[in-house]
Amino acid sequence: MDTNNVKTQEDRSRFLVETSWLAEHLNDPHVRIVDMRGYVRTIECDGVQDALYIGAFDDYKNDHIPGALYIDWSSDIVDPDDAVKAQIAPATRFTEVMERLGIGDQHLVIAYDAHPTSQFATRLWWALNYYGHEQVVVLNGGLAKWKRENRQLSTTIPAYPRAIFTAVAQPQLRASAEEVLALLGQQDTTLVDARDQGQYSGEITRGDGRRGHIPGALNIPREEVVDGDTGLFRSNEELSRVFSAAGVSPEKRVVAYCNGGVAATSVLFSLAMLGYPKLTNYDGSWNEWGTRQDLPIET
Repeated sequence: MDTNNVKTQEDRSRFLVETSWLAEHLNDPHVRIVDMRGYVRTIECDGVQDALYIGAFDDYKNDHIPGALYIDWSSDIVDPDDAVKAQIAPATRFTEVMERLGIGDQHLVIAYDAHPTSQFATRLWWALNYYGHEQVVVLNGGLAKWKRENRQLSTTIPAYPRAIFTAVAQPQLRASAEEVLALLGQQDTTLVDARDQGQYSGEITRGDGRRGHIPGALNIPREEVVDGDTGLFRSNEELSRVFSAAGVSPEKRVVAYCNGGVAATSVLFSLAMLGYPKLTNYDGSWNEWGTRQDLPIET
């Protein structure tokens, strides 16, 4: 990608907000702040990794950004009836959660978490976009940066009036296993594996999943899109170099995956900031692909 054509830092305001901006808009009635803290707890033995998906409501109760609502990434916005873990909730369930919390069509949603790559915040960014709500941004640096700056915290759990949220699914943003299978080998599509190199190579496997990756997928671990010291998203110029070096072109459709379609959203979010126009999340990811014997793998 030509770094001269990369989107400017100013363009990032459609995707990122800084702590200074949020501090000045805590009481803006147009804004809904959402705390997306949670965990993927892993235990590894002999190259086999077990993972537990959990929320962090107790952490939220202890302290959060004033006015922030809490959404549990592992239960509130997932489909409990899907055999594959962590799949996006159907429209009716997703709508009910948003409306109950007071998040409506008119609101700008600001998502944050405490993960080093903001992957739970970007998961909400992707989920809202999937249901047609584009007024959503991520707090750059998350709660860690907010706390480093000694900004105001609260233990008060806010309550907002019930709102009207209109969910209109955008199917181009989410791919099924069958759709990904049909894309293998297509010159106009790039697959990106956002897992760590150990899982990508097959050195480590998750649960009952097979070892390896989807054939032809490039490996860009989600950690590559943030500064490891600050948790801030890399500049657009830096992100452009990361993706260009890996061979990811804006002319192609990009389908990203990880284990549960969450870490992949950090990569998709970064690509969106660069203006890549065709971005899709394989929501089933390795939780599905790795366990299905009818789907091909590569190591």
